Amino acid sequence: MTEYTLYYWPIPFRGHFIRYILAHVGARWEEPSFDTVVAAKNAPVSQQPYPFLAPPMIHDHATGKRLSQMPAIAMYLGRKHKLIGDPDESLRLLCDASDILHEITRSHGAQMWDRAAWDDFTETRLPRWMRLHERVASQIKLSATTPNLCCLTLAALWHTMIDKLPRLRPLLHANAPGVEALTDKIAARAEIAAMLETWQGDGPRYCGGQIEASLLEMLQDAEGG
Repeated sequence: MTEYTLYYWPIPFRGHFIRYILAHVGARWEEPSFDTVVAAKNAPVSQQPYPFLAPPMIHDHATGKRLSQMPAIAMYLGRKHKLIGDPDESLRLLCDASDILHEITRSHGAQMWDRAAWDDFTETRLPRWMRLHERVASQIKLSATTPNLCCLTLAALWHTMIDKLPRLRPLLHANAPGVEALTDKIAARAEIAAMLETWQGDGPRYCGGQIEASLLEMLQDAEGG
């Protein structure tokens, strides 16, 4: 029996923050087709079962609750499935993640990457985010043995990034080796690894569209082709 319906695009990006949680707790969920998500998103507000602007949006069939916005969904699932240790740090890391996704996609594709902007980002902002999370993970003593919402959030953020954009792994290793190790272990857990296996196909790697192509161009050029 389906427990949840997750409305999101067929890409990792924000969706993996929710998928990591659902997989970790052993939930059964379905994801409607791209066309169904588009129709739900674009329906007149007065006709939407739940008013939302853009996915992700989740429907909890047990309670009837619907909710949009990735941090809100993650906090809801974290509370329901007793994954929240420190709620303040949990929300902080989810908000950090949203900021990082906004930055790495240049305001979600408002601009494409050019070499000067990419070099500045990967030499300053992105390493600083990594070092910040390395310190946070150490201070709040996160463990892959009993992952909480903070662990799952960091894994969905950083492991997804270095898995789908593997030329960024050396940067994470240099700036946040503890986070790298933590997130690798979480992604290797059987229930999460099984979920991730379904995302190894020929579709978009990370965020899709022109901005993904722009990212891949920068990473390819950095290695000399």
